Amino acid sequence: MAFPRPRPARPELPRQRVRTLQCGQGAVRAARFNADGNYCLTCGSDKTLKLWNPHKGTALRTYQGHGYEVLDAAGGRGGRVEGLGVGFGILDRGTDSLLLPQKVNCVQFNEEATVIVSGSIDSTVRCWDCRSRRPDPVQVLDEAKDGISSVKLSAHEILTGSVDGRVRRYDLRLGQLCSDYIGSPITSVCFSKDGQCVLAASLDSTLRLLDKDTGELLGEYTGHRSTTYRLDCVLNELDTHVGCASEDGSVYFWDLVEGSLALSLPVGQGVVQSLAFHPRLPCLLAATQGQVTLWREDTFQPED
Repeated sequence: MAFPRPRPARPELPRQRVRTLQCGQGAVRAARFNADGNYCLTCGSDKTLKLWNPHKGTALRTYQGHGYEVLDAAGGRGGRVEGLGVGFGILDRGTDSLLLPQKVNCVQFNEEATVIVSGSIDSTVRCWDCRSRRPDPVQVLDEAKDGISSVKLSAHEILTGSVDGRVRRYDLRLGQLCSDYIGSPITSVCFSKDGQCVLAASLDSTLRLLDKDTGELLGEYTGHRSTTYRLDCVLNELDTHVGCASEDGSVYFWDLVEGSLALSLPVGQGVVQSLAFHPRLPCLLAATQGQVTLWREDTFQPED
């Protein structure tokens, strides 16, 4: 006699506050996991960048002495130049020196950390060769009509969100540009883990899920507040839920398929400036004012 297989457990969402990092950087503009999720970077309005082990609550290193507040960061891999892309250039972790000075809103490394892509308030997307350390970009994408607020990379694509209300996807393999008009300034974009969809947050307090290839609207998610600030959106590690920061001090998660609100996390009193979801675990970083909180699933037991 064959017994039916047990139903799979419902995916866990990060409901438990595990750590609070008092960053001491003024307002925290962004918090980002590194590629394997073991460390994170925090970006401060006091012009500093900090490296942390967020799971233990340990500050590991501070980078400072630069001319602008840090708006975004990305951790690269491999070699001596394990680069840190920041909101105004690229840092060499070996020397703490600024390699490519360029004031930007958002940055992303490619998988090999040989190229960094930056999005700027001047409406351009620039690709930089990290190995050559040349002061000029190897490619400039200037199709946007207003500032670039968000940039994400896949193996052969560059995804951008712009204040002009458009989500643009550059297919580097085919040499094609696909553009979808949202109608409201875009604050954040990201790919789904399966590479089939694009998630976009905008200043009309709506999160939209689009088919990557056709631009078809697959879902809309509302209930948060986003009217003024550049706020992040995320997908969880299983692509089952979409999430967005909110100006009311909370983080909201919706069921990707049903569109129903699944979770509201009360992060703090101020605007939740930044979100980052762990690449493999139900684990979330949320930045508000001068601190970053780490959230895990209910069954997680934090270390002492």
